[in-house]
Amino acid sequence: MPMLLKGSCHCGKVRFAVRSHTPVPYQRCYCSICRKQQGGGGYAINLGADAKTLEIEGEKHLGTYSAAIHDDEHPGCEISSGQRRFCTACGSSLWLYDPTWPELVHPFASAIDSDLPVAPESVHLMLKYKASWVEPNIHDGDATFDVYPEESIADWHRKRGLWVD
Repeated sequence: MPMLLKGSCHCGKVRFAVRSHTPVPYQRCYCSICRKQQGGGGYAINLGADAKTLEIEGEKHLGTYSAAIHDDEHPGCEISSGQRRFCTACGSSLWLYDPTWPELVHPFASAIDSDLPVAPESVHLMLKYKASWVEPNIHDGDATFDVYPEESIADWHRKRGLWVD
């Protein structure tokens, strides 16, 4: 059975649970959206989970943010289809849902209260957009990408024998 992830906001008004086949927090995203929305260290860690298993307490305290995409690949101001959910009381970022992939929800590792597995290596992505003050802590065996890797979260877990049935 997929791992049950339990999460919450800082003030506790929003709590959620979701099941994940891919619970290892290995991926560090340095894009300006993730960094400014919830990445105090200059990056954010997004997990993958089964959207149909998402259970929410305190839904009335949820807000939605759809970010404007500002980069050289999206001239002008394109609005992301991703819906970043956060607590309207304390501002904690909780998860990302994108209707482009309706079967998935991406909880932010920072919002998870459950113990998560330790990643054997990390993937640093969107390094092209990192802040100038950020010095990524890249270890031997880590992968780095200017934008996105071709390997999905599911493929990364499967390739390393970390997929949770």
